[in-house]
Amino acid sequence: MSTPYMFLLSLLAVWRICHLLSQEDGPFDLIIKFRKLFGQGFFGNLLDCFYCLSMWVSIPFAVWLGSDWKETVVYWLALSGGACILFKLTEKNTPN
Repeated sequence: MSTPYMFLLSLLAVWRICHLLSQEDGPFDLIIKFRKLFGQGFFGNLLDCFYCLSMWVSIPFAVWLGSDWKETVVYWLALSGGACILFKLTEKNTPN
């Protein structure tokens, strides 16, 4: 498979995983229970922040896509940044 295609699939996967873990209840409220399990510590706060979570979730995808460390770092930042852009584009506007 070509690299642009795999990058796009990886970007969508990063967005989906981050959105599920930070914004959704999940089936049978499993994700809410998972977030409550971690409380207010490092991991609990991480699961509350889409932007923070995208930095961590994108790492394995970047390692998989990159052929050397420089390319891996660029993929890491690009995947996280792309997921953040998708998050802003799909975020529901709530009136103040």
